[in-house]
Amino acid sequence: MRPALPLLATLSILAMAAGVAHAESVMLTGTIGNRAILIVDGGAPRTVAPGEKLGSVKLVSVQGDAAVVEVGGQRSTLRMDQPVSVGGGGGGANGTRIVLPAGSGGHFMTLGAINGRSVNFMVDTGATSVAISAADAQRIGLDYKKGQPVQINTANGVTAGYRVKLNSVRVGDVEVYEVDAVVSEQPMPFVLLGNSFINRFSMQREGDQMVLQKRY
Repeated sequence: MRPALPLLATLSILAMAAGVAHAESVMLTGTIGNRAILIVDGGAPRTVAPGEKLGSVKLVSVQGDAAVVEVGGQRSTLRMDQPVSVGGGGGGANGTRIVLPAGSGGHFMTLGAINGRSVNFMVDTGATSVAISAADAQRIGLDYKKGQPVQINTANGVTAGYRVKLNSVRVGDVEVYEVDAVVSEQPMPFVLLGNSFINRFSMQREGDQMVLQKRY
């Protein structure tokens, strides 16, 4: 069934709830009546009614283009095109292991955050560094034009870009700091999670999953 009222927001909630061992990523993709369609940790879309929980995420209410969710006792109002990051229980990004299931086409996709602002990542082991479109950089408040101008080779030719340093990159409850990135003037549907992030981890495939274990 197609959503009766699609919500255009992509909302990542990276929360360490009290008593929960890891953070969960949540994407709100639409509504059907007073129900919300949620994707948690890259899983299948699930329809959730007010009062129901999906993982540690509880849907409180849906009204118009806004939804209220509760994670670890903290409530947050989610509105169209306004990514939100909340945390609860005093936890932090202290994890060391990331497990990513393969999506359609064999790609590894995940919600995450750059400098505390939510983004959609696609793992790309062929990319030297994290690669961000100018549109995404502007949305998360990254002043990329202060970076070093560079020329970027793409499948569609050479495009202008900027080399920058990201304060933090987070996936689930794993966060790394001072990560090299490039911002491209060319539109991209996802942020490419390249080797400037991946090389901080040991990587292995387990069936249809990619497992990243943080190096020390």
